[in-house]
Amino acid sequence: MSAIIDRGSDAADSAPGRVAALLREELLDGRHPVGTRLREEELAARFDVARHTVRSALRTLVDARLVVHERNRGVIVAPLDRRRIDEVFDYRKVLELGALRIALGNSAGLSSVEERVEKLEALARRSAPVAWHELTLAHSAIHEEIVALSDNALLIDSYRRCEDEVRLLLTFVRPDFDAASMAAAHRVLLENLRRGGEDAVAALTFDIDDTGRAAVLHRLDRLEDAARLLGR
Repeated sequence: MSAIIDRGSDAADSAPGRVAALLREELLDGRHPVGTRLREEELAARFDVARHTVRSALRTLVDARLVVHERNRGVIVAPLDRRRIDEVFDYRKVLELGALRIALGNSAGLSSVEERVEKLEALARRSAPVAWHELTLAHSAIHEEIVALSDNALLIDSYRRCEDEVRLLLTFVRPDFDAASMAAAHRVLLENLRRGGEDAVAALTFDIDDTGRAAVLHRLDRLEDAARLLGR
């Protein structure tokens, strides 16, 4: 579905890789609102690199579907729309539910998922502020671990390809969630996964559709309402 920005590879140690990694973290922290234009000349000056380095970094982000290239506008943070939201969450749903059914059929244990939930709960208890990209990384790790229970390398790789885009969409619901609410929701999810069978499948479906997708769509509705009011 999208390219993976490999933070541990030699490419990430190159100048374009470093710029791409820094911009990626900013995007996943919600520091560049929808419609923001990422100008080559400004980024080149900011990072003290050549424009061709920035251009290469931006291509990496385009390939990862974190930004888009538009004719006559250059590279921008992609607008939020229903089609994109549904594409991403449908992709997640197919992967995660399929992986969960395989895991349930193999009687896979949930200790690795519980470890990830506990890390999210630890963030919720932390007195220091939690960066949004740090919170969504902990959230993503729980869902990646659910996919990993399938012990299927292709499914795991496929999930990683959409991971950053899911995290980007979650930046739009930042005003509606915090570490405590996310941790509580995923503790409930874990307890329902332990029930196994259709209870587990229903719980994961609810988490993807009624918690994740619905929250992003609700945020989009509010943004569209605000835009209409401003248009008047």
